[in-house]
Amino acid sequence: MAKKLGMAALLLAAAALGSGESRPRELCGEVPAISRELAAITGLGWKRPVPCDFITKDQVNEFLKKRVKEVATPQEIRAEELTLKKFGLAPQDFDLASSTIDLLTEQAAAFYDYNKKRLFITESTASETEQPVLAHELAHALADQNFNLAKYIRQGRKNDDGSTARLAVMEGQATWLMSEYLARRGGQTLRGNPGMAAMMAGLGDSGGGQFPVFDNAPLYLRRTLIFPYTKGLVFQDKVLEHDGSRAFGEVFEKPPISTQQILHPEAYFAGLKPSAPAVPEANLGSGYKPLVGGTLGELEHAILIEQYTDKERAREIAPHWSGCTFELRENRKAGRVVLLYAVKWDDEASARQYFAAYKEILGKKWKALSVETETDEKIAGTGDDGRFELKRDGSLVTSVEGMDPGVH
Repeated sequence: MAKKLGMAALLLAAAALGSGESRPRELCGEVPAISRELAAITGLGWKRPVPCDFITKDQVNEFLKKRVKEVATPQEIRAEELTLKKFGLAPQDFDLASSTIDLLTEQAAAFYDYNKKRLFITESTASETEQPVLAHELAHALADQNFNLAKYIRQGRKNDDGSTARLAVMEGQATWLMSEYLARRGGQTLRGNPGMAAMMAGLGDSGGGQFPVFDNAPLYLRRTLIFPYTKGLVFQDKVLEHDGSRAFGEVFEKPPISTQQILHPEAYFAGLKPSAPAVPEANLGSGYKPLVGGTLGELEHAILIEQYTDKERAREIAPHWSGCTFELRENRKAGRVVLLYAVKWDDEASARQYFAAYKEILGKKWKALSVETETDEKIAGTGDDGRFELKRDGSLVTSVEGMDPGVH
């Protein structure tokens, strides 16, 4: 089984973000000139012109509602929502589908539809961001004509963390090209200038207060929406520095397999593969069936640690992530969902740190926590949704949560 955490990115995987007033019909007339510039920067060729049109926010909303049905069934959406709630990445009253649609409707300035091969500019694109937004979307179109974005995304859905990494390739390259387009207009370039690339990436983390839906969304949703643009840009810049212009195609032909490879490009160059630890055994009794399974990568672990402890602890622990597997099993008759979770760290010291951090996470994500047994390697007791067992064995940390308190 595999589950995608990050519906927002999947729904609008080829979008630029922005807000304001616009002149979309006139803007479409600039497509040919910007297209030529992007071809010159990348060395990639165009196979056909890209149709351009404008779209209202209401039409964006309708597009997203249709896309939800295309990328996920109601059962898959329910499973993802339950996963986020079980890990504490979303509150119990969170509605994943509607929240994601509202968030993206607010955020979208333009998007390239890789199914219809058409570019759309929204009526609310800020005048000062019109050309950059157009360059971003045309970068997607150029990648699509050379590497087939629909196929690229579809192939990545076999693995959660790898899927997010592929989205970071798509959005990171488009954001890098948009930034390079802007830099060249000012007589500069990002090539050989990592400081400028880092500065451009930092701009994506600014703008608080402009987007109320975004500002009020769970930390997980905010971080995973921005990650492909900001960290993806820096990743693309590092690959360009390492491999030259062939990097524009390399990241599609040899895609990164984890968010760890995006966050640490040296892991991408070294071909570092995550481990896949087995989920812990649990005596659940009869009536349980597998609901969903997947992976939480370094990105999700950093978010989880930050949300319940602090940024410094997340920066210290998360880079030592080595692999993860989780599974939800459901007993519909009993109304119970159990989380089986295993995460491997690259050394025992980091596992000890995470074991301590996860104890705090359990205490904060639940309203009530009662500890019955506690040692350096095991903590057991009951929480909001049932009995739990948190264990550490060397560099492996496991947790079983939501068990029937009467079954041992």
